[in-house]
Amino acid sequence: MAATATAPRRIVSKLRECEIKEIVAASVRATDNSYCPYSQFRVGAAVLTESGEIFTGCNVENASYPCSVCAEKTAIVKAVSSGHTKLRAVAVAMGCGDGVVYPCGNCRQFINEFAMKDCEIFQARRDQSYELTYLHTLLPHSFGPDDLLKPAPMTFSDQ
Repeated sequence: MAATATAPRRIVSKLRECEIKEIVAASVRATDNSYCPYSQFRVGAAVLTESGEIFTGCNVENASYPCSVCAEKTAIVKAVSSGHTKLRAVAVAMGCGDGVVYPCGNCRQFINEFAMKDCEIFQARRDQSYELTYLHTLLPHSFGPDDLLKPAPMTFSDQ
């Protein structure tokens, strides 16, 4: 019996169309502020908080490479430092080419710390088109705040 190919399932956002347009456009605009003299790889990000506010960030490189900061982290730190710790969505854009960029592993974990259930991740293009996925798809079986709030397992000495 021959296998039949099925089309990939299209993800439908729970955000309003105006929210999607705003967060995608904000991430694309944020690439303009990128400081990337070493890689020339501009990245911008925008986060949508539970209250509906959008915060943006860009990547900031450093001659000591490990000191560099990703765009997603910049946007999240701005949101958190303004009192917003719950994220509904994140958009990431690269400032060159016509492809999309995904958050790196470190950023996925950082997003996970503040993501609401079913946090949407938009991979934005310069023309403001985008791809959509969920954080739980990018970071399955994640470790997060809820894991630290669970009671510690009993040890032999506790018996």
